[in-house]
Order: sequence, then structure tokens, then C-alpha cells
Amino acid sequence: MKLALARLGAVLALVPAACASDAVAPERSGEATIDWRDIATEHDRSRLRGWRSAWSRALDRAVAGGHAEAIAGEGPLLDPDSAIDWQDPPPGLYRCRTIKLGARSAGMLDFVAYPPFECRIRQEEGVTSFAKVGGSQRPIGLLFPYGEERMVFLGTLQLGDETRALQYGRDRERDLVALVERIDERRWRLVFPSPHFESLLDVVELTPETP
Repeated sequence: MKLALARLGAVLALVPAACASDAVAPERSGEATIDWRDIATEHDRSRLRGWRSAWSRALDRAVAGGHAEAIAGEGPLLDPDSAIDWQDPPPGLYRCRTIKLGARSAGMLDFVAYPPFECRIRQEEGVTSFAKVGGSQRPIGLLFPYGEERMVFLGTLQLGDETRALQYGRDRERDLVALVERIDERRWRLVFPSPHFESLLDVVELTPETP
């Protein structure tokens, strides 16, 4: 896989390619910087700009639905202001867990905490990838620097028995965007504002499997 920074299309093609590779590359400090704004769709830039209002609406709806105790029990994970000083999540396998807040439509639940699943972070040729391992719905994509304290995840949702990820930007409903923040010494989260299905906000907790 070769980065062609001069061509946006080549960078977009890295989303499935980076996640499929087993190679490990240098740390982020030695990378050429790719501006996520040059890659993100306008729709996803808008979703990211509205992350705080989406979080507030989702929490309000979940609390009104009787889930205040469950939310409090998650501690900093569901607190929008709990991020701490940034450190890149190291490559490797992670124990990940998804929480959905705020029902998008009638009949849906306002708070759902799913069992843990396995996910993976890799670094290759100047890019960092994130992917869920297994399952019928698998987020897969790249992590980009976002200032000094966060990263941005851009990717797509891989479904069922698909063997290749759909290229980012091809299907708006499959496109994914998230803030990546560090909330403890070895604990990160992906925050997906205004997802297209089920909820108003998704939060994915990331904890390395190895100490």
C-alpha cells in the first residue's frame, strides 16, 4: 500500500486497505500529516461539528427514559467533558464495548449497552487504522490527528459476510465519523454523533487487551 497524498481518491482508498494489512509502521510522530477535513464528506463534517448538541440530546432522552443510574455507573465514559491529556492508542487488540444513547425513533431503546467485542488498532505507512473483529456490523476505517488532544475516525460499516470494506464516501448511510478521546491511563473512546441507525449517539469504549 502506497500513500499518494496529492490525490484525495488515493487517500480514501486507504480506508479498507490499511485495515486489511498486518504490517506495523512507525509511530505517529514520524508521519506525514493528512488533514481529515480534506477527506471527510460535508455531511460528516456537519455531524462532527454538532457532536456536543447530539450528546446532550442523547443524554437527556436516556435520562428521561429512566436510565440515569446506568449512565452514572459508566463514569467518565459517558461524560462529554471527561477527556484527559492525549496519548495515541497503541497498536494491538482491544476489548471494545458499545453503548447507544437516545432512541432515534419510537419503539427503540434509549439506553443499550452491548457485550464486549474484539477490535484492533494498526499502524502502517503513516496511517492508523481501527476495525472491529468479527460480528455482523463491523466499523472499519482510519484515525487522523485532530489538534493536540484528539483524533478523528473516518470509515465505513462493513456488514454480514462482506470481505471488503465499502470505500468511504460512496454510501452516506454506511459512512462513519467519530471523535477519538482518551479518558483514562489506558482507556479511550470513539464518540459517534448522530449515527444513521437506532440512536442519537454511540460511544465505543476501547481498552487494550494486554497491559
